[in-house]
Amino acid sequence: MHRHGLMFEVCKLMNPQPAIVCASSSSVYGLNKKVPFSEIDRTDNPSSLYAATKKAGEAIAHTYNHIHGLSITGLRFFTVYGPWGRPDMAYFFFTSDILKGKQISVFEGLNGFTVSRDFTCIDDIVKGCLGALDTATKSTGSGGVKARSNCGFIILGIPHRCHLARRELGYKPTTDLQSGLKKFVAWYLDLL
Repeated sequence: MHRHGLMFEVCKLMNPQPAIVCASSSSVYGLNKKVPFSEIDRTDNPSSLYAATKKAGEAIAHTYNHIHGLSITGLRFFTVYGPWGRPDMAYFFFTSDILKGKQISVFEGLNGFTVSRDFTCIDDIVKGCLGALDTATKSTGSGGVKARSNCGFIILGIPHRCHLARRELGYKPTTDLQSGLKKFVAWYLDLL
């Protein structure tokens, strides 16, 4: 959290102030039982320390926007996958197990319900981040500091619930799960 705040401290002193894009996570929805999530849903019941730190980061960003007028766009990512991803994610384990001829274990939720998740390919995340920077730059202009009046956190990764990202950033995910996983597996095999 210290470095998060330090970044904002440096940015507030710059002239002109830069547009900032912050990465958050769908984990901020925590114990929210309503699905699919929406940008306006409550985020005050984190279910993990990770979720609490992401929520704290959002609160810090909001505060710097409010007090110092920093142009900040926050993006909440949903299960990012793809080349150079986190090796502790299920798709890494599944790929490794398949290549070793092992059976894949898929876990069920409470009462035997299927656990479902929304996955977002890293390529779409990059497009969303670039769109956020592009939009923020256009919003702040190029002739000096023109602070944006709000600090919004936009959902990336839920095609049927990314209305705000579509409207504000022109975001439209284009990588379906099958294509994205094929790209990941090709990358993974190149590492072997």
